[in-house]
Amino acid sequence: MQSIFEEILSELQNGAKDREHPYHYFTIATLGVDKFARLRLVALRNVSNDLKLTFFTDKRSKKVLHIKENPRVSLLFYHPEKLLQLRIEGMATINSDQFQIQKTWETIGNEARKDYLTTEAPGTTITNPESVEYLKDGDYFSIVDIEPFRIERLKLNTEGHRKTKFNKKGDKWTSEHLVP
Repeated sequence: MQSIFEEILSELQNGAKDREHPYHYFTIATLGVDKFARLRLVALRNVSNDLKLTFFTDKRSKKVLHIKENPRVSLLFYHPEKLLQLRIEGMATINSDQFQIQKTWETIGNEARKDYLTTEAPGTTITNPESVEYLKDGDYFSIVDIEPFRIERLKLNTEGHRKTKFNKKGDKWTSEHLVP
């Protein structure tokens, strides 16, 4: 099962590096105080060798508020060519390292920076899509890190699906096969 785990890590790292990889965009679910699951698509920006996943967001977004209220998140990745689904559960944190935030911000292109420069928070009602205004100074850029504690890998196959679950205990991962 070590090879399956290594494949998961490799595919996720490729997703972070390659915008064309099926894992570059994934669905994250958060839970707000109203107890409704909120799903949205985000871009995978980095995956460390110890499997910490990172994405960027506007610090005024609802997902940031939800993560502060309840840091447990669920992620869903799907690779259509390999018929491979990953469900990941983990603990999300809003990165507060100002040096890392500034260093990362400097690597983001001007067009992409606009996502974090709107004068109004994401989700704010506007009368016209052309009326979005942008800040001249400052930004609302935020980094979110996710430490997975459970991964379920489902490999679809006409000869029989295969499902494997990995659980993190301390700094070690255990694994077991599941009925798909």
